[in-house]
Amino acid sequence: METEQGNRSGQGARSASDVGTPKRTKEIIAKYGFSFKKSLGQNFLIDRNVLNNIVAAAGLDESKGALEIGPGIGALTGRLAETAGRVTAIEIDQRLIPILDDLFAEQGHVTVIHGDVLKIDLQELFRSQFEGLSGVSVVANLPYYVTTPILMKLLEERLPLENIVVMIQKEVAQRMAAKPGGKEYGSLSVAVQYYCVPELVCTVPHTVFIPQPNVDSAVIKLTVREKPAVDVPDEAFFFRVVQASFAQRRKTLANNLTAFVGKENREALGGILGGIGIDPGRRGETLSLEEFARLSRALLEAKLSL
Repeated sequence: METEQGNRSGQGARSASDVGTPKRTKEIIAKYGFSFKKSLGQNFLIDRNVLNNIVAAAGLDESKGALEIGPGIGALTGRLAETAGRVTAIEIDQRLIPILDDLFAEQGHVTVIHGDVLKIDLQELFRSQFEGLSGVSVVANLPYYVTTPILMKLLEERLPLENIVVMIQKEVAQRMAAKPGGKEYGSLSVAVQYYCVPELVCTVPHTVFIPQPNVDSAVIKLTVREKPAVDVPDEAFFFRVVQASFAQRRKTLANNLTAFVGKENREALGGILGGIGIDPGRRGETLSLEEFARLSRALLEAKLSL
């Protein structure tokens, strides 16, 4: 279902711009008799400063578009509508569609789509919604339970994105931005940094949501690279090697990769690691993206794979 709204200015614009406050959020919830679904990870942001930080990080203007995932009752949508030339919001909860329709009824540059972003053809959506714009960003308050699947879909589909600015669970944001050598660095760090340059924008306490989640959040900006950070001959194989390297974090790289290439190839594996200057006794969390690229290339050339 898709609903396109009316004019950019007017009462609708004013009523939508003040949604992100405790008072207005409670008023809207009461007016529509809305009840939260825990299964959808619904937590509505009620802090204007955080909303402004999110929109500012995206660097939008009237020549650019914004794709919002999970708009809720439109707190962030209202801020995006004041800045971007085009806003398309995808909402999975049918009960929220009438609320969003009412709030943005007079804003022609705002489109509300009822659907699941993990099932929508995003390539087609970008062609239909954002053609002719100078740039597009994803700007969203993502539900914790689907953060990683959504982000990886956005990145793996090679959408024409400038950046992704999202509010997510604080610990997940820290893992995405982590550098090699720390306990937070893992396969998610490598995957995100392969496609993007991450930057933590701000932390967000759990107290600025209705209802309050159990953990704090963070806003992270992912500037999408024009091409991946490292050159690999087989992207799928590269990520399998990364996953294998982190399979059991306390194990050495050699031990984790032995399970990947087979015990009969353990000696050959040691020779390959030594040949590319990587100590078999190191752990996966110490390897840079460049080292993972060298490793996957060497294993592929040696035909050491499952």
